[in-house]
Amino acid sequence: LSTYYMGETEVTQALWQAVMGKSLTQIVNENGWSTYGVGDNYPMYYINYEDCKTFVSKLNSLLSTQLGGKRFALPTEAQWEYAARGGNKSQGYKYSGSNSLSAVAWYTDNSGDASHTVKTKQANELGLYDMSGNVWEWCQDWYSSYSRSSETNPTGSSSGSSRVFRGGSWYNNARNCRVSNRFGNTPSRCGNYLGFRLCVLP
Repeated sequence: LSTYYMGETEVTQALWQAVMGKSLTQIVNENGWSTYGVGDNYPMYYINYEDCKTFVSKLNSLLSTQLGGKRFALPTEAQWEYAARGGNKSQGYKYSGSNSLSAVAWYTDNSGDASHTVKTKQANELGLYDMSGNVWEWCQDWYSSYSRSSETNPTGSSSGSSRVFRGGSWYNNARNCRVSNRFGNTPSRCGNYLGFRLCVLP
């Protein structure tokens, strides 16, 4: 893969509010939803794919003079998985950073049916947190079957009806939190288990 930087944590509620001017609590109240973990250092959720793109666009605009030609983006599925597996430091774990899910993830067996503050579990080999569990993370790609042939830095299908999200969440069992697990849904889908992580591209 070409050089890129992956966010240490999922986008937090504090960062979301700083960029978008609206808190999770406001969004929840407007829609009559319930909360599943609230605070500056909790991951942002109830976010659909289109919301992610709007956030990225605003963040790039706000920081355009400070980025030196770089830009924030949603990671492709390949970028997400490479980082979740530990990149060139990978130890081949089943989950991101360990074969023991409870060491690295908030999931159905330990979450108490809610998200948790980021960086409260063990990081993976690259120092990235919560790439298994806590909230699912939207990726750039359309959801489609993998190619039968070997590819370098693939970007998925050029069209589709669902976007990829990866990593599992506080709501999910161990199977859904495996690094190899993948899922997708319509870009307008949002839920109490759906958030995202940023990457920075050259």
